[in-house]
Amino acid sequence: MDEGLLDFGTCLDLAKRIHGNSCARLAVGTRMAIAGLKAIGIKDPRGRDSSNIMVFVEIDRCVSDAVMAVTGCRPGKRTLRIVDYGKVAATFLNLETGKAMRLSVKGGAGEGSWGAPSRVCRSDMRIKPYMGLPDRQLFHMEEVCVTLRPQDMPGNLLWVALCERCGEFVMDMRDVHKNGRALCRPCAKGASYYRAAKGRAGEG
Repeated sequence: MDEGLLDFGTCLDLAKRIHGNSCARLAVGTRMAIAGLKAIGIKDPRGRDSSNIMVFVEIDRCVSDAVMAVTGCRPGKRTLRIVDYGKVAATFLNLETGKAMRLSVKGGAGEGSWGAPSRVCRSDMRIKPYMGLPDRQLFHMEEVCVTLRPQDMPGNLLWVALCERCGEFVMDMRDVHKNGRALCRPCAKGASYYRAAKGRAGEG
């Protein structure tokens, strides 16, 4: 194994290229990804081990970009999932062995700057406290169990349905059956993150 594959400096450079700047959260996310991969026995995440990893990230901020950069996991490959709990945490799963490890940042670890303005967090000086801390000092690390259904796995589509209300396709068994009808989740719940500004094209 080339030790440089999971070297902090090398991995942080990858994360910077994806994220666009340096900050404390990016450094922590980089450390988290390295520690998580090592804990589940992944040595070459962007090479020969790439098909054996899935990651669940619990926040949609800088940390998620770092995890994506280091692990090589992507939403479009169905290997990176954002479960937005607003926590600086992630679970790393080895799909071959089934071993899963959840890491969450400890309160007060390093100098901390979670509530600081972005103009302060972007300073490379904020990265230094996270370079030398042992993993167990920076993170809570807990082995966990992750249950995946066949439709949650990376790979080919298992099922595509047509919502009987809006007429849009629903993939990967995300359709909901209600009153004998196959519906997408927004139609089944009667609510969504968006609302139509105007009627659909062609509607009166």
